[in-house]
Amino acid sequence: MENIIIALIGFAGSSIGAIIGIFVNTKLITYRIEQLEAKVNKHNNLIERTYELEKEEELTKEKIKVINHRIDDLEETAYSDNKYVKEM
Repeated sequence: MENIIIALIGFAGSSIGAIIGIFVNTKLITYRIEQLEAKVNKHNNLIERTYELEKEEELTKEKIKVINHRIDDLEETAYSDNKYVKEM
């Protein structure tokens, strides 16, 4: 009878230890997944900001081209009218 009680106590201890281990492991895995999700969100935000910056850069390049073209047109008009050539 004594052996059965010792066996039951050992079984109960092992079961409780296993259950506690499962809960702790689950909690750790959940924490690590949350941390990974936070890193992924930061990365996605970086990608979105980079995309926006690239769009803005293209727009700025196009604006510079237009401005340069307008300056060239103004210079051609000014020199063709001899406004600045007479002053020199």
